[in-house]
Amino acid sequence: MHLIVVYLIGVIFGTGIVVSGMANPAKVINFFDVAGAWDPSLAFVMGGALIVTFVGYRLVFGRQRPIFEGRFNVPTARNLDARLIGGSALFGVGWGIAGFCPGGALPALGTGRTEVLIFVAAMLAGIFGARYLQSLSRPKATATS
Repeated sequence: MHLIVVYLIGVIFGTGIVVSGMANPAKVINFFDVAGAWDPSLAFVMGGALIVTFVGYRLVFGRQRPIFEGRFNVPTARNLDARLIGGSALFGVGWGIAGFCPGGALPALGTGRTEVLIFVAAMLAGIFGARYLQSLSRPKATATS
């Protein structure tokens, strides 16, 4: 049952991305082009998403516990560090240049367009590359006898 619910949520999200036009990178790039062919429709998509999220959080956190888990798993970190700010800036710049964000690119894979495949491949390479670089900076565990 859990897998079916997750699948349906993904289908609803992907359908929303496609119907709203956010799977079209030109539409997203035009949102960022405030001095040229500006298209404000992304702001309405984001506003609608914020309203749905606000209502959803109120409904979900009104429960004692989640339906498929024993407890809520919410982030507790509240600090703004260089990794968070740098990662957010990199995400925004990449989104503005490519016209895709990870959440919008995955449903767009269904279009079979080459630029989507290239973006997702580059995104995955970046994710695995970042994990590898992070593993190099972590202290190695030593065996004790």
